[in-house]
Amino acid sequence: MTLLMDATPQVKELYPLPLVPRPWVLSSLFAAFNVVLLVFFSGLFFAFPCRWLAQNGEWVFPVITGPLFALTFFSLVSLNFSDPGILHQGSAEQGPLTVHVVWVNHGAFRLQWCPQCCFHRPPRTYHCPWCNICVEDFDHHCKWVNNCIGHRNFRFFMLLVLSLCLYSGALLVTCLIFLVRTTHLPFSTDKAVAIVVAVPAAGFLVPLSILLLTQAVSVSSADRTYKVKCRDLHGYNPFDQGCASNWYLAICAPLGPKYMAEAVQLQRVVGPDWTSVPNLHPPMSSSAVNPPAPTSGYLPTRKGPPRVW
Repeated sequence: MTLLMDATPQVKELYPLPLVPRPWVLSSLFAAFNVVLLVFFSGLFFAFPCRWLAQNGEWVFPVITGPLFALTFFSLVSLNFSDPGILHQGSAEQGPLTVHVVWVNHGAFRLQWCPQCCFHRPPRTYHCPWCNICVEDFDHHCKWVNNCIGHRNFRFFMLLVLSLCLYSGALLVTCLIFLVRTTHLPFSTDKAVAIVVAVPAAGFLVPLSILLLTQAVSVSSADRTYKVKCRDLHGYNPFDQGCASNWYLAICAPLGPKYMAEAVQLQRVVGPDWTSVPNLHPPMSSSAVNPPAPTSGYLPTRKGPPRVW
């Protein structure tokens, strides 16, 4: 079934001034500094305590920590330059007083007007004030990588948090084992570096573990860190399709083509649970509404398996 939105006559009015994007230089430098910090501490670790363990026959430590560092570095760099699911600006001919109401799994949503991008945002789409863009399925803006976390890069974010947890734990365990193995030796540069590396590894491990657990719970319940204000008449999460389906949609489902058009198509086929009604009361039966296919829009229809916003 296709999506059809109720509309009232458009009324011209004065639009607010566009949102001024915040300075990006400091945030970009901070994201680059995080990459340098990862490489710096990893270089100290591999050059001193890990090297000593390998020279004494403990090759299991570099074999484990080496791939974890490569995975962490790859996910961090990929997340820095990834597309979170940007929805480009729409047409100025649309009006903010045009009412669009959609139903998702028997939940009613009134689409919010974005004065900066000039279109009605789909459910769970939010305009990021740091990036000055609308992001599909917005989760949050991550200042550590200076990028939004949305539909297209959420799996990279989960991979980064998981790899950081494993890598920090491996660094901490390796440094502690090195310090225990060298208790009979005098204090040296290797021991000093092991302490310098172990302290931040332990400090990051606890909050990263809490973040990973929180995100895992959010994915299982199809929730988001930033809950975009939508009107839901039933008081439940209509996007929850079960734990297994939620993980598949968030991590494994095809992403579809990128949004490269200059405007956004809000009317598209997304699955059998989308319906349209002339008011805010849920339909009594599936045969009550049978709207025609939409004819307006700007972005080509996404290919791939159906999913909800």
